[in-house]
Amino acid sequence: MVKLNAVSDLLQALIAIPSVNPFAEDNEPALCGEKACAEFVANFLEGLGASVQLEEILPDRPNVIGTLPSRGDCSTKPKIILGPHLDTVTVTGMTIDPFAGEIRDGRIFGRGASDTKGTAAAMLWALHELGDRIADLNVEVTFVGFMGEENSQPGSIHFAKHHPNYDFAVIGEPTSLDVVYTHKGTCWIELTATGKAAHGASPHLGENAILKLANSLRHLDTTLRPALDQFTCPVLGTPTMNIGQIQGGIQPNIVPDLATARIDFRLTPQLHEHGFLRLLEQHLPTDGNIQATSILQCAPLNTDPSSAFIDTLAKAGSGNRTGAPWFCDAAHLAAVGIPSVAAGPGSIDQAHTADEWLNLKDLEDGVQFYKTFLETC
Repeated sequence: MVKLNAVSDLLQALIAIPSVNPFAEDNEPALCGEKACAEFVANFLEGLGASVQLEEILPDRPNVIGTLPSRGDCSTKPKIILGPHLDTVTVTGMTIDPFAGEIRDGRIFGRGASDTKGTAAAMLWALHELGDRIADLNVEVTFVGFMGEENSQPGSIHFAKHHPNYDFAVIGEPTSLDVVYTHKGTCWIELTATGKAAHGASPHLGENAILKLANSLRHLDTTLRPALDQFTCPVLGTPTMNIGQIQGGIQPNIVPDLATARIDFRLTPQLHEHGFLRLLEQHLPTDGNIQATSILQCAPLNTDPSSAFIDTLAKAGSGNRTGAPWFCDAAHLAAVGIPSVAAGPGSIDQAHTADEWLNLKDLEDGVQFYKTFLETC
């Protein structure tokens, strides 16, 4: 491994390793997958004395799990996770070299600088600075680099299922050192309308699936959307509904017999507890051959903000406990009983942008943030 003298060196090295999530159709296959990045992190963790495993979730797409050494009666020590994700969104449309890690004007530029190789670098460098003192902390620390967070979170889902015995998790996300203890969940619904094909010159002989779908979407917009207001959260606000995709038909002179739409619902904890799919079913049109299928689900995060670990983490950072409209790996860990939050340096406003960047001062503050948290647990 190249000698690293500062946390900025580490972040540059992480940025230089392409780890694009292969979800987007325009992604270049050679740039996709977390394997090389996970292997780099594994090597760094081994240098700290960690017991490391690469747990393959999908072909060439592993989680990296590194448990740091601990002395004393480990059976009484709480087990803490530091968990950023190693994948990034696509580099298509970026206005900078996505993998150069260029430093200028007090910022480091590149895909993942903010989301979330910056938090990964800050976490890893905090462990590096703690050195041998890690073993004598009051907690046992495991670093987990998750794969796949940018689409469906298979890495954290698999980890939560197979490694549920932890006492607290800090998921690395750019939160300006606020502690995000609650965030909305999501449910993607695909609506399918079926009809009957016919010649475009004789549309009365067919059943137009596009019209059926359009009427159903209008019905949901005028009935379900207002019903969401009753599940408003005082921290997160109101659940939302976004009709993001619609497809149908083959060509203009054929009555379409199939049409689909995809809707992104963002759920508050109150709506999740009520049962969103039940509410959706109540508002679906009963005629028109419309079928609703859930194609992606992520539960909201709603960790108790008064816990001792959150108090310690908040004091190490901005002092703020807050919510977020986005979702992350924390929800999947919380779902199996691991109290989880998201917290890290940088702003979500820089994530996924054409010139993604992170302030060097924020990066350095992130190192101190994680280090102080671990020292004072």
